[in-house]
Amino acid sequence: MAKIEAIITEIAQPIIEENGMELVDVEFVKEGSEWFLRIFIDKEEGIDLNDCEKISKLIGNLLDEKDPINQSYHLEISSPGIERPLKKTQDFLRFQGHSIQVRTFKPIEGRKKFIGTLETANDDEISILIGENRVSIPRNKISKANLIWED
Repeated sequence: MAKIEAIITEIAQPIIEENGMELVDVEFVKEGSEWFLRIFIDKEEGIDLNDCEKISKLIGNLLDEKDPINQSYHLEISSPGIERPLKKTQDFLRFQGHSIQVRTFKPIEGRKKFIGTLETANDDEISILIGENRVSIPRNKISKANLIWED
């Protein structure tokens, strides 16, 4: 599915950026017997229903024209939510000082799950403060990272 997600990213990103938004993530997943193409978008002030409808129409028309997916699927455009995924260096830099959760492919310092405050980030690694301890995690070891909602 990674190939389809890469193709959709290439198609959708210019449209989303032209409309002042950011492409956060693309998922192509099967749930039960149905396939779903989910495109998550965001902008500084947040996404509303009108943004989702506008992008859905624009991308839906382009996907109908280019037809990059062989099977039938449901297109969903939405906000990444309050526990948004962090994938790109830009994401990590934007959310420095926020609480995050990170899961790694293999243990680092004896564990695979880290919850703390994102301190620094670059293309190669991130640094998280967990209590008094600072943990550096290589970016290529991260399987999943996301914000944690703070009440």
